[in-house]
Amino acid sequence: MRPAWSALEKHYCEIKDVHLKQLFAENPERGERLSVEAAGLYLDYSKNRITDETLSLLLRLAAESGLREHIDAMFRGDKINASESRAVLHVALRAPRGTSIIHDGRNVVPDVHAVLDKMADFANRVRGGAWKGHTGRRIRNVINIGIGGSDLGPVMAYQALRHYSDRSLTFHFVSNIDGTDFAEAVKGLDPAETLFIVSSKTFTTLETMTNARTARDWLLSGLNRDESAIARHFVAVSTNALEVAKFGIDTTNMFGFWDWVGGRYSLDSAIGLSTMVAIGPENFRAMLDGFHAVDEHFRTAPFERNLPVLMGLLAIWYNNFFGAQTAAVLPYEQYLNRFPAYLQQLTMESNGKHVTLDGTRVDYDTSPIYWGEPGTNGQHSFYQLIHQGTRLIPCDFIAFAKTLNPLGAHHDMLVANVFAQAEALAFGKSETQMRAEGIQDRLVPHRLFEGNRPSNTLLLDSLTPDTLGRLVALYEHSVFTQGAIWGIDSFDQWGVELGKALAQQIIPQLESTTEPELQHDSSTNALIRRYRKLKGIV
Repeated sequence: MRPAWSALEKHYCEIKDVHLKQLFAENPERGERLSVEAAGLYLDYSKNRITDETLSLLLRLAAESGLREHIDAMFRGDKINASESRAVLHVALRAPRGTSIIHDGRNVVPDVHAVLDKMADFANRVRGGAWKGHTGRRIRNVINIGIGGSDLGPVMAYQALRHYSDRSLTFHFVSNIDGTDFAEAVKGLDPAETLFIVSSKTFTTLETMTNARTARDWLLSGLNRDESAIARHFVAVSTNALEVAKFGIDTTNMFGFWDWVGGRYSLDSAIGLSTMVAIGPENFRAMLDGFHAVDEHFRTAPFERNLPVLMGLLAIWYNNFFGAQTAAVLPYEQYLNRFPAYLQQLTMESNGKHVTLDGTRVDYDTSPIYWGEPGTNGQHSFYQLIHQGTRLIPCDFIAFAKTLNPLGAHHDMLVANVFAQAEALAFGKSETQMRAEGIQDRLVPHRLFEGNRPSNTLLLDSLTPDTLGRLVALYEHSVFTQGAIWGIDSFDQWGVELGKALAQQIIPQLESTTEPELQHDSSTNALIRRYRKLKGIV
């Protein structure tokens, strides 16, 4: 155990019952002192249960964990994804032209920009109507088929930046192998005006390719079974040219990426093609600029003023010392309605690990469970538990000073709720205050707000492509910070493999026209038999 970790355990015992009311009373300027403005982001972290000593010890923990060395290794292109022996270079995806980032002796930045230029040319042709469907009609519907990062990133970014999207085009996203997902996506669409973007690195992913084949059949059934139509209505984001060609897609319309891009970090690669078609190449590049601004801040800023580092250290503080099992992300911006879902993969697939980099079992908790909903909707559902429940749930509030859709007093009311919720969580409402208001004694316990519930508030100017890039990169690097301190591999995801492998065994057992020989556990065997009976197979 590192010395700073032991010191933090002792320090926690000393301050665990100190109330935020006391911390603010002892330091009237705490709100200004415990805030950081950098890279276009403003973070108020004053409503956390920390003191100057807490911060000092957390920063010591970062130093003892070699966080600076870990950061340098990532940006240098070292193979920090140890279990797969891969570099982790999503930062190269947003590096400006002329930058040099070396991987296996080669500068990868020119390759990145070659793909971006190819994407831009394609996006402009679709948006401008030069790219025609098989019958010569303009494309009006774009459907992205992917799963995991190949879906969560594009759908989040599309929803977040919908204000900037081309409204003459409709966009749909299919990921679930549940046929309903595809059926609802294409309902009412004309195959002659529909373009599919199939996103799969290997072009063999079960869910994606099942949906892609269904899309292929749907298209051909509407275009007289003419196989040549595939080339005008399907493009691929993949690295497997052989499988792409076998599917019928012209490989000149294949957009590649690299094994140093993890799925949950791929939004700004060719996986973002649907986003670029929606918002245009200029806006997409503005988003990349936002990513890069936070990359540089993370790489160079001292830790005591480094936003991702501070957020990551605070996450460690609550997860490992207070025992908080979850964290809520609460964007007060309707366009960010899919942002919490996107963060669930980024955080939990990255840091949901039970062994260290060298394979040793951890004896401490790693990733908390991330969840959330846009405000103010959440206030009328789960905020009751955050305010008066028995669990400590640290919160990140995200707000914007300017709205993209000014409607009277709506935005001031929205932002007032952000500030009010953070204030109420921190300071609560005491018995004395309620009795002074004339609340009946029997109701006082029910209406008591204990407060001392921590939160961060992120305040940005407005939701633009640039600020979205900054916001995503902020969380990417906070996740990196946590993983480095826990000593785990934040960039593999072996935990998703076992269930997929077992499903491949079970599929033919569900479909078999004869009684299959089952060798699962008694529960799984019984469920398979019950399913087959309900389907009428046996």
